[in-house]
Amino acid sequence: MPATTRLRSIATVSVPGTLPEKLTAIAAAGFDGVEIFEDDLLKSPVKPIAIRNLADSLGLRIFLLQPFRDFEGVQPEKRNEKFASARRQFDLMNELGCDRLLVCSNTDPESSAERDVQIADLAALAEMAQLHDIHIGFEALAWGKHINRYRQAWDRVREVNHPALGIVLDSFHILAVGDNLDRLDEVPLERISFLQLADAPYKDMNVQQWSRSYRCYPGQGDLPLVDFVSTLNRKGFTGPWSLEIFNDKTLPLAEGLSSLTELERRMQAYDKTLNA
Repeated sequence: MPATTRLRSIATVSVPGTLPEKLTAIAAAGFDGVEIFEDDLLKSPVKPIAIRNLADSLGLRIFLLQPFRDFEGVQPEKRNEKFASARRQFDLMNELGCDRLLVCSNTDPESSAERDVQIADLAALAEMAQLHDIHIGFEALAWGKHINRYRQAWDRVREVNHPALGIVLDSFHILAVGDNLDRLDEVPLERISFLQLADAPYKDMNVQQWSRSYRCYPGQGDLPLVDFVSTLNRKGFTGPWSLEIFNDKTLPLAEGLSSLTELERRMQAYDKTLNA
């Protein structure tokens, strides 16, 4: 297997077992770090500080906590509680030793469609996050009610213009809806907070169900992932490549790690043809 200097990660939601079992298996497979799924943490009897210590002992970095849902454009009567929830999340992250939070776009039909309201909410969250030394990565879900394309997420992040706020790029959410990274030049490199990778076979079905049941490792599906990561590589992105897989079947962790290595090899070969 060719050597790589690229950090490789996987979301705990992609792995079966308890949270300590997931971390142990992820480390044994050779990954460098993890995204911790909040549900895994809440269901675990193990305290966050013990999870942090376990990850440290296994040589795993906790790159990100996810997801924080239904935030921007939240209904006014729910706004105070949502901000209180964010503060609790930040305290939890400090215990975990994690400084990056994924906020996914709102799916609530009752959420505000007003761009200015969404921007104001994200600005307030970024300001609060900065006080806790936390960075927010905003991700456009393919089924988000008002924000479901990465350029829409970037539009709000650009307007907020806060160093504690960037965007998360997820290959499934972008490619599954027929989008691409052709306009990635509009996004400064430092505003790309995190990269999540998943492939999927083409399915003529509801995109949320498609995502929940058929995500797979790079190279096992039909999405144009080589071009996707090549665009990011040529832009200068050097952050972790992190797998976020939802599938009705349990996929072997070793295959996940090797899929990232193979994707990098294919990307390098593809880049050579572009430079020829």
